[in-house]
Amino acid sequence: MNEVRRSNPALEVRGLDVYYGHSHALQGVDLVLDSGVFSVVGRNGMGKTTLCKAIMGLVGVSGGSIRVRGEDVTRRPPAQIARLGVGYVPQGRRLWRSLSVDEHLQLAGGLRSGAWTVERIYDTFPRLAERKGHGGGQLSGGEQQMLAISRALLTNPHLLVMDEPTEGLAPVIVAQVEEMLLRLGDDGDMSVLVIEQNIGVATAISRNVAIMVNGRINRIIDSARLAADRELQQRLLGVGLHAELEPDIEIAASGAETKPAPAPRRDGPVRIYISNPTLPTRWSQPVPIARIEAAARTLSTQVARLDETARRKHEPVAAQASGPPVVLVVGTLDTKGQELRYIRDIIAESGLRTRLVDVSTSGKHSSCDVSAQEIALNHGRGGSAVFGTDRGAAVTAMADAFANWLRRQGNVAGAISAGGSGAASLVAPGMRALPVGVPKLIISSVASGDVGPYVGPADITMMYSVTDVQGLNSISRAVLANGANALAGMVKARLEDREAKERTAGAGLPSVGITMFGVTTPAVQKIAAELRDDFECLVFHATGIGGRSMEKLVESGQLAGVIDLTTTEICDLMMGGVFPAAEDRFGAIIRSRLPYVGSVGALDMVNFGAPDTIPERYRGRKFHVHNPQVTLMRTTAEENERMGRWIGERLNQMDGPVRFFLPEGGVSALDARGQPFWDRDADAALFRTLERTVRQTGNRQLIRIPKNINDPDFAAAIVSAFRNLFGRTGVRRRLAR
Repeated sequence: MNEVRRSNPALEVRGLDVYYGHSHALQGVDLVLDSGVFSVVGRNGMGKTTLCKAIMGLVGVSGGSIRVRGEDVTRRPPAQIARLGVGYVPQGRRLWRSLSVDEHLQLAGGLRSGAWTVERIYDTFPRLAERKGHGGGQLSGGEQQMLAISRALLTNPHLLVMDEPTEGLAPVIVAQVEEMLLRLGDDGDMSVLVIEQNIGVATAISRNVAIMVNGRINRIIDSARLAADRELQQRLLGVGLHAELEPDIEIAASGAETKPAPAPRRDGPVRIYISNPTLPTRWSQPVPIARIEAAARTLSTQVARLDETARRKHEPVAAQASGPPVVLVVGTLDTKGQELRYIRDIIAESGLRTRLVDVSTSGKHSSCDVSAQEIALNHGRGGSAVFGTDRGAAVTAMADAFANWLRRQGNVAGAISAGGSGAASLVAPGMRALPVGVPKLIISSVASGDVGPYVGPADITMMYSVTDVQGLNSISRAVLANGANALAGMVKARLEDREAKERTAGAGLPSVGITMFGVTTPAVQKIAAELRDDFECLVFHATGIGGRSMEKLVESGQLAGVIDLTTTEICDLMMGGVFPAAEDRFGAIIRSRLPYVGSVGALDMVNFGAPDTIPERYRGRKFHVHNPQVTLMRTTAEENERMGRWIGERLNQMDGPVRFFLPEGGVSALDARGQPFWDRDADAALFRTLERTVRQTGNRQLIRIPKNINDPDFAAAIVSAFRNLFGRTGVRRRLAR
């Protein structure tokens, strides 16, 4: 039986497809590893780590198969794959900070018996023996990598998958790992798949090297040839186009070399990424993606540009991104070119600098300042993700690409677009990424309906086009001109206001965001009154979009702190009410680490419309009719426990200063003694779950107050805590609006 298994390849991957949402990360990957050591190399973002995770069952596989020693492991759980003899060294190490080196090794050593023991690990890595009593969080990066490799070896796998095993290691340790991999290959007991960016290591440990490009195995090349040809290294892994490389024709069995196919003709702007400006060596380290993007330059071929653009393309890239303020006129120039140029001309006549941006998905070239091809290169998978046959997927991909492009522009004074629902869907996500206060206007035939999906939490203005945006006529000219002049007026007023504020810098107060609902209004009024001399208090109505708007300002850097008194939107998110929070509620706080004071305001109620709109599953519950259009449902102890866990898990992710208050006298005006929603057991379940879930530290604390949330003493405690936190951070953000 052993001999039968040995006759099968150690690893066989056929037609493997993996998606992240709409993104096609692995695209029909074929790979066979018979025995020994095999290397896969490629630039960042090419799908190498996704390939490792797919083999280990850590990401879902959409198509294709994965076989280990002839046994199909496709879609099996990771634990089962590990028991079948597949070891994994993940990128990023994934160690436990609290476990010692020896505890890590003892834990891994019990999975499968074999030649690799803890003693052998200490002989191979003497440094680990010296640090055996230290925790994972106390090790250097190189020591952590050694421990991650050792942990995988101790499972004594038949197949070892190693994702960037030499990342972060000193040269002497890299050489040690290299020798170990060569020994593993020579022993024949273990096959090793190595994902590497270090060309020196990759070519030294394996006979053949696979080059991965845009989710595919682009070619498999002899390692000696790759190691000796520095020009080839640069072409494959150093300087390249953000597009699929054409596969080389490898040397035929007869030894004759076939001429490679001619390079494809590339029309339009092409983004050039210089990922490794110096020749790589075996000690080379990956270049951060942010540095690659910052160094990228754009070449434009066979695209007619405006005179101003022809002059600007000789300017440095940084100057184009941070020069004088510019108004973006954005849309699908293949179908709305006449209308968009009409808007552009009106804005330009007002004296403002403009850029015409094409976001069409047809692939046709148009006369503009920023072409659709250039925008498409800002998608994670480049133009191939945007210019496809599926129009819905193309629109989604172009919207993502435009939003990514817009985030890199540092000089946008305003943005305007015109078109139908498709155009609005293309530009709205990018506009929402712009800071609050930057004028944004969409002229569209959908603007007389539900504009919530387009506007979201942003200050986007939508204007109904009356007639369809299809050609210029007496009506469309009037509407488009009004929109263009309105945007020009907003931009000019904002620029003048900014100049005035710059002349009187230092006069502004730091802004604090406060969440409020009708049943927490007395508390918010008291808090705002206490803080108004030192802070600009911005109050957000907790109706779903209110919380998102506040967090957008946090993300934009326009708030110095948050008093999240009213978190009721979580009720509607979890129980299906009409004012739900987004799934990313608290996400901006987590990422920004702002001073955060929060509470459980109005977590006693779920919001519905008129009584006849309440879902059937809630019939028989306790309700309070606020008005004919709003019906409130009291939350139960079980629902409060669920919300407590949900909120607590997010509080644990906050690394900034956090104080979270629990009002024992009730969480709203309706949840007070003698009021219709008074329920001490339900509140106690919420408080108890929060205390069990939240990991309290000196920086993150839960505080019980024996008062109702609207009691003046509770408001005073909130104010005192916020002042203490804000003073400790030592920052007072003065913002130019």
